[in-house]
Amino acid sequence: MSEDPTGLALYDKAAEDAAAAVIAAYSTSFALAARLLGVRPRPHVRNIYALVRIADEIVDGPASEAGLDSAAERMILDGLEADTMTAIAQGFSANLVVHAFARTARECGIDEALIRPFFASMRTDLMRTRHDAASHDDYVYGSAEVVGLMCLQVFVNAGAPHPVAPEPELVDGARRLGAAFQDVNFLRDLQHDEGALGRDYLGIASGSATRIDVLDRIDADLAAAAAVIPRLPADCRRAVTAAHDLFAALSMRLRRDSASDERVRVPDTVKATLAARAWLGFAPRHPRMARARA
Repeated sequence: MSEDPTGLALYDKAAEDAAAAVIAAYSTSFALAARLLGVRPRPHVRNIYALVRIADEIVDGPASEAGLDSAAERMILDGLEADTMTAIAQGFSANLVVHAFARTARECGIDEALIRPFFASMRTDLMRTRHDAASHDDYVYGSAEVVGLMCLQVFVNAGAPHPVAPEPELVDGARRLGAAFQDVNFLRDLQHDEGALGRDYLGIASGSATRIDVLDRIDADLAAAAAVIPRLPADCRRAVTAAHDLFAALSMRLRRDSASDERVRVPDTVKATLAARAWLGFAPRHPRMARARA
């Protein structure tokens, strides 16, 4: 008798494969880190990031390149949010990526308290282009910190009979790591965001913040996250360490290459070294250590 999945099991597998394909197409760094996750959390984290990527693409260019105006983009984004919430309630979606995310949300206890702020931040990109300190913090919470919290729900709850709340220290670490990731990407994309999209997330263009201010905040967030990563479940630590150390390396390069017009990147050889280091069980690198070894 064939053991290949059929019916809903086959649909679930197709949905997870679709989420994995989205991630592989958009982020080699994330795909590398995801491979360091154990088999328990790996598909769930891919499911989260696939939905996040699709929502981000609605507001960041591809939809407008297809000829949609901001009102149409808002309608599609709202529809994606509604479909996501319905799929979580009902256990099914005709959108494979939404279906995959909903399965993860139902198993791991990801509810609207995390999902609604994410979509609210995505809508902000259709309405606001300049941010002050308060609106930056609101945007980063919804666009990045809650994503870290969704992943934490997976780390703690995937495969468990009933989801539980993570420890407060892990919650703080997940939020701060997500914020650091977002601010690093804002700095990396500063010229594109300002020139192509007319956006100033960090207040640098307006003069309310400096690169050094932002980098100091990033390094403080990375240091706080590094302190709690060793408390994560064993099958998650390597991947989170690799991701943390990659962004610590990016932060270091952003300090060093402040005058460059090129988007700052970490060479593949360095990525491989960081991944190997994480795989061998080394602790996350403190940002000051990363700078000292540069």
